[in-house]
Amino acid sequence: MVTATTSMGSVRSAGLSLILLSFFLYIADSYPNTDLSNTGCEECTLKRNTYFSRDRPVFQCMGCCFSQAYPTPLKAMKTMATPKNITSEATCCVAKHSYEIEVAGIRLKNHTECHCHTCYYHKI
Repeated sequence: MVTATTSMGSVRSAGLSLILLSFFLYIADSYPNTDLSNTGCEECTLKRNTYFSRDRPVFQCMGCCFSQAYPTPLKAMKTMATPKNITSEATCCVAKHSYEIEVAGIRLKNHTECHCHTCYYHKI
């Protein structure tokens, strides 16, 4: 036999479960929906070089671009002189256009436009 107190207790527990479920759904929905793989590294852009920008502004490309690592395919590994299990691809933040200037007797490249491209060593 079901009494009024038994049915009242089950209504309370169902109500509490519903409130908890809606609370957890609210938290899950309000969690930021951003890509956190690039945290701490800004997009590839022109930044003012504070060390050399004394007489006039000197800009250089700084920031992050694409990089990825994946297992080396067996077919490619057979052709390598020194086989490596991991292959990586990357692009670096490099100057698309620049011109040379002289600051305190030092020849520098003042970048005017940046983009992500094949990585190579920069010369000041």
